[in-house]
Amino acid sequence: MLEFPVLFLGALPQNIPALYSLMNYADIVGGTWYPQNGMYSIVDAMYKLALELGVEFKFNCNVEEIVVDNGIAVQIKRQKSITKNEEISNEPKTINDKQFSMDVLISSADYHFTETKLLSKQYQSYTKKYWDSRIMAPSCLLYYVGLNKKLQKATHHSLFFDTDFEAHGKEIYKTKIFPTDPLFYVCVPSITDETVAPKGFENLFFLIPIASGLENDTEEIRQKYFDLIVERYENRIGEKIKQNIVYYKSYATTNFIEDYNSFKGNAYGLANTLLQTSMLKPNCKSKKVQNLFYTGQLTVPGPGVPPSLISGEVVASLVDKLMG
Repeated sequence: MLEFPVLFLGALPQNIPALYSLMNYADIVGGTWYPQNGMYSIVDAMYKLALELGVEFKFNCNVEEIVVDNGIAVQIKRQKSITKNEEISNEPKTINDKQFSMDVLISSADYHFTETKLLSKQYQSYTKKYWDSRIMAPSCLLYYVGLNKKLQKATHHSLFFDTDFEAHGKEIYKTKIFPTDPLFYVCVPSITDETVAPKGFENLFFLIPIASGLENDTEEIRQKYFDLIVERYENRIGEKIKQNIVYYKSYATTNFIEDYNSFKGNAYGLANTLLQTSMLKPNCKSKKVQNLFYTGQLTVPGPGVPPSLISGEVVASLVDKLMG
């Protein structure tokens, strides 16, 4: 039981620095906290606070290039933004809209994507060899499920480590193949929070850790694993759920790449091995562009919601020093 959470840190438990055992201590002694109205309530609260502070948001547009002049980021080129109420003409959606200039640029996009796709090679801090040598934490095979009934014996959190832990771990970090008989996690937040599902319904998601970089995560493969873990879940709680599914969506490595430009389709950033810990992670400040900074799970302090938020605090202090 104590080894399963460590699996998400990016290596088998015997290869993770002992310091990370504090994570299990925090879970068991401090408990696991759930934000009422779901995780998105955190995003919404931050968005509203930013609006109060005068932040302007531009949604639904992709950055195509960071323009650097003499080692200073001076502009970003982006695709035309589209708002819900905007009348769309016959012009192509990919036409470059207004270019933004800036004093400081902070990228919270995938670090590898920003470096290799948005910057010219001369301004990239890390080489292809560097990125290819990185050891990645797992990706995920996820299932979002809605049921038209309430479950009687389910709990908010369930960890299924009822199969061979060593075998699954090896398939993630050594052989890097789809798991034979996976461990998995189930969350039923509607047990705790009635706002995340209609009355009389249940909201679930299933999570299987898999190797980063796996390809061909076809719908046939996804369905195969869904059937496998749902059967184990039904047997454990003593209730049938498959015939009560009214919403189903799968999500895996291909989606992480398409939606988030995730390096190798990872879901948990760099593995927390000794040589990829703390200051040995990619730097929060670009080595070649004076006013370019990075936040997010691939930089300090690392993956997870709290560390990613803390990376923003770290960068804010660095920007404050730069701007005097």
